[in-house]
Amino acid sequence: MKLGQATIKDIAKALNISSSTVSRALKDYPGISKETKEKVKELAKELNYRPNAVALSLRKSKSSTIGVIIPEVVHFFFSTVISGIEEVAYANGYNVILLQTNESLEREKAAVETMITNQIDGLLVSYSKETNSFEHFQKLMDYNYPIVFFDRIPDLQNTINVTVDDFSGAYSAVKHLIDQGYSKIVHLAGPKNLKISKDRQDGYLKALKEANIPAREDWIIPCPLGTSEESETFSLQLLKGKDRPDAVFASNDIAAAGAIKAAKSLGLSVPEDFGAVGFSNWQFSSMIDPPLSTVSQPGFKIGEIAAGLLLDMIDKESEEAFQGKTEVLETQVIVRGSSLRKS
Repeated sequence: MKLGQATIKDIAKALNISSSTVSRALKDYPGISKETKEKVKELAKELNYRPNAVALSLRKSKSSTIGVIIPEVVHFFFSTVISGIEEVAYANGYNVILLQTNESLEREKAAVETMITNQIDGLLVSYSKETNSFEHFQKLMDYNYPIVFFDRIPDLQNTINVTVDDFSGAYSAVKHLIDQGYSKIVHLAGPKNLKISKDRQDGYLKALKEANIPAREDWIIPCPLGTSEESETFSLQLLKGKDRPDAVFASNDIAAAGAIKAAKSLGLSVPEDFGAVGFSNWQFSSMIDPPLSTVSQPGFKIGEIAAGLLLDMIDKESEEAFQGKTEVLETQVIVRGSSLRKS
């Protein structure tokens, strides 16, 4: 390691302690032992450690404002999460600034820079579909910046996350389809780089396996855009084939709606000839014909819990508040007309 290039993370690794402990020791926080402070400061001096521009920008007075970065505002799930966040934030005297990335990595990086420049006290993040490198978040975490991820959990160590049991939700949805007599079930999958997509696919596969239904690779269709047009196109190709599926489990409600549209355009009856279950319980799902069965996520509760964890990090500044953990909430299958063959 060259002198002058050491980071808090380097010091933490060398002393086998957490980055947050190093950060607190350097700032003489109470609760850190004198021995630890001396070791940290001695090594920092030896390595010629200097806080970089990011660290300096984070040493600021409290703004009583938190930032929220989400993929898209129009998504019903994210709008409910925001409501939960705002409820907790305002009750505790905090304002909320919201930025959306439109599922773009570059816009996400720009959003992070904007938040830091405006001296936001902490961040709540659901990262974009394009995000496959998390260095822009790791850089903040290395300097003990309060950040909580929700819904989408990044491939990073010691993060604080709030999500739902996507595996269980998907499993229950597909098991419902099987219980209704469907046996040729296709899966319209989400973007491959998202853990929630993998968990939902794994839940789908487990339900098939338990029912002794062979899984078919060609019936697991990635739908990275998540639009109804995309899923309608894929579904039409499958339904026009000789060996057509009799149901779909989609990773989101919009994809499920596209599959229903494709089935109806071919004269198939829903749910008699073709069943469908989505994920997220968008508002429109109860309004289409037939109403869409779906997996409901407690978005408001996710927002409440995520905001509470973030405020603990900001206000308490305790070692415990910064320890990595994941809060997992349960989902619920809401059965409607699109999959109900049997009363």
